[in-house]
Amino acid sequence: MASKKEEPIIEVKHLSKQYSIGVDTTYKTLSESLTSAVRHPLKTLKDCRRQNDIFWALKDVNFEVERGEVVGIIGRNGAGKSTLLKILSRITSPTEGEVIMRGRVGSLLEVGTGFHPELSGRENIYFNGSILGMKKREIDEKFDEIVKFSGVEKFLDTPVKRYSSGMQVRLAFSVAANLDPEILVVDEVLAVGDASFQKKCLGKMSEVAEGGRTVLFVSHNLDAVSSLCSKGILLDSGSISYQGEISKTISYYNNIVDIPLSVENCAKRGGSGGIKINNVWISTERNEKTNKITSSEIVFLNLEAIVEPEYQNNKKLTVGFGIDSFEGQRLFTCVSSWENKEIITKGEKLEVSCRLFSIPLIPGKYLISASIGYQLDTLDYVGHCTYFEIYENDTSFSINRTKDHGFLNFPYKFDYIAFDNSI
Repeated sequence: MASKKEEPIIEVKHLSKQYSIGVDTTYKTLSESLTSAVRHPLKTLKDCRRQNDIFWALKDVNFEVERGEVVGIIGRNGAGKSTLLKILSRITSPTEGEVIMRGRVGSLLEVGTGFHPELSGRENIYFNGSILGMKKREIDEKFDEIVKFSGVEKFLDTPVKRYSSGMQVRLAFSVAANLDPEILVVDEVLAVGDASFQKKCLGKMSEVAEGGRTVLFVSHNLDAVSSLCSKGILLDSGSISYQGEISKTISYYNNIVDIPLSVENCAKRGGSGGIKINNVWISTERNEKTNKITSSEIVFLNLEAIVEPEYQNNKKLTVGFGIDSFEGQRLFTCVSSWENKEIITKGEKLEVSCRLFSIPLIPGKYLISASIGYQLDTLDYVGHCTYFEIYENDTSFSINRTKDHGFLNFPYKFDYIAFDNSI
């Protein structure tokens, strides 16, 4: 007699999520609603009319995940990835359809999710464990492992509200990964952590997957998704465009993706402020903007930024550009300080260009990131904010031993720096 096939650990059927744009969706009692209608009749009427202004974050999404699968969920910003994970984690409810989860879910969606800010790190470990349905004895057994992995031993009895975002991420991931959830759901929040911790997290997720547990991983780092996941789901405008083997999913994404051409739609952004990058582009020697080049021609990586008053008085800044593959792997980095180039602000507008004497890459599309820093502080960083395409290759390239900054070493020079006191 044939054995019965095991049911999927996750089943998503005709899942849709609708939001009303510009409407206050917080809960109000009947008396509050009536009082508001009497006091502000015009506003109430306007809000009622706005109910027709709706947005479908997800529309008719269907998929299954087998027990032990590691699934990468990819797509552009606004595709519906985070909304999907919030529904799977039971943080929000679907408008239509259903989700069947046959296992305990551990989630890490954004900094501080599931933490009470007034409780200490120690108390939040037990708080999170109880949310997962674990007994105190089970949490006790994992406690030392959680603390060691997070690296926040010295601050264990400090309220979480006093933790930095990086400390919160380390503790939250450690709790989610080490409390033995049958399903681990992780969003791009790992981007907040430093490089060594990100590597540590990816190793832990691999360990979790090898232990037979199920992992759902959302990330713009396609290289990490490719190495960690076996199956992929591509979301586009709230619907599934493709699902299947991860390499084919990534290939399909690369072929259809509408690459963002502005910093507003970049994959990642961060920094302490003071200077804001508002444009990044590539241009030719004739000062013409372009996204298609040959590997041998001279081009410029350009950055324009708005400078706040506190950084307008001869601050010595550092500007950097990075070139990544479409899978998210860093290929090349150039930084002004490596040339001992001083970038000093004088006005409200800053423009910096870096000349690349060649870009010896094989034909294909590549992503550009940019950053501005002061001393050891990153003021603004825009990741994957624009792209270029090599359509012809006729040069050779050299290998760079500094892996953290990319495998390739191109000749470059920060030789065009302009300032403007008016915007």
